[in-house]
Amino acid sequence: MAAALLNSPLSISTQNPKKTLGIPLQDFPLLNPRLSRFDRRKLISSPFSFSSLILSNRNGVLNRLQSVSGGHVSAIPVESKNYEFSDGDADVELRLDISKLDIMSPSDIFVDMDETSLLVRVKASGTLITLMEANCLFERIKPSETIWYIDEDQLVVNLKKCDRDLKWPDVMESWESLTKGILQLLKGTSIYIVGDSTEINEKVGSELATGIGYIPFSTSDLLERYAQQSIESYGADSVAEAEGSILQSLSSHARSVVATLGGEHGAARTHDKWRYLHAGFTVWLSISEAADEASAKEEARRHVQDGRLAYSNADIVMKLGGWEPDQSRVVAQACLSALKQLTLSDKQLTGKKSLYVRLGCRGDWPDIKPPGWDPSSGVDPPES
Repeated sequence: MAAALLNSPLSISTQNPKKTLGIPLQDFPLLNPRLSRFDRRKLISSPFSFSSLILSNRNGVLNRLQSVSGGHVSAIPVESKNYEFSDGDADVELRLDISKLDIMSPSDIFVDMDETSLLVRVKASGTLITLMEANCLFERIKPSETIWYIDEDQLVVNLKKCDRDLKWPDVMESWESLTKGILQLLKGTSIYIVGDSTEINEKVGSELATGIGYIPFSTSDLLERYAQQSIESYGADSVAEAEGSILQSLSSHARSVVATLGGEHGAARTHDKWRYLHAGFTVWLSISEAADEASAKEEARRHVQDGRLAYSNADIVMKLGGWEPDQSRVVAQACLSALKQLTLSDKQLTGKKSLYVRLGCRGDWPDIKPPGWDPSSGVDPPES
């Protein structure tokens, strides 16, 4: 697919119908990641308001709906760790140093947890001390099967995983643990960032790519590099067509984060341009005017159920309470958290995406019909 595209021209028509800019796709740097790489920046996270929904609108029915809120984003840096962590096949283990604490008996140790959080406290010299507070564990545990014991100068906490196949990089969900742990779930599937703001799409896309080691692409950057002027000089429809051609070329690429155009020029604004966006996981970043998190979630549900906005085709809808460029990492972390939930909720999803790409992105997502498969047979289509 990609080879055929490289030999065909990409044309952007200006608002003046007499002027057309032809761009030979064989000169596009789509196969040279260095030419399209963003500047890498170290962004510092701080509190930010957002709400994200993981959505699947198959056959008009919302059959997967979970949420990630801003309150679940951990900003604890790696340097502040005060524990040892190890991951086993069915459980994870924490070891906390208690050698300097005057603990009189095991009754002075308090370990409280639910499926997603853990609180460890000890009573020493009449004072209740918090050894660990993890408001958001990397993934769910079985609280009833949690055990703890004292091993010489260490308090050992053993947590049973709900999903024994998932490897935990750390006990807490954080930027560091998500960037390491998400790769086993994505399995090379690319990520597409869509939404009305090109700036937001690019900032968050760059942060995501840097964090997980994917190749960053910006369709705006690619278009303007060859047009040698702002794409605002060209008609919205022709720019959207040109971006659609770029998305077609990128659809065969693995391990990429593609930041798409926002505004009226963006191909993602129209339903008929989503054929190649379905090649990867799509995240819709949207500024919400909702007054609170609950209203933002309801707004997202309404948009998906209504279906008039093409962005509602996205796998993940993230409503932002505002935007500042230095909050890119916070939003990127929420994207990774939502992607983790999405891929864990359907472990065949990455295989389906891969099959969709191999069949040529024919526009039949999510109801992929492999060649030779009879939908009336009652047999599920073959997995990738």
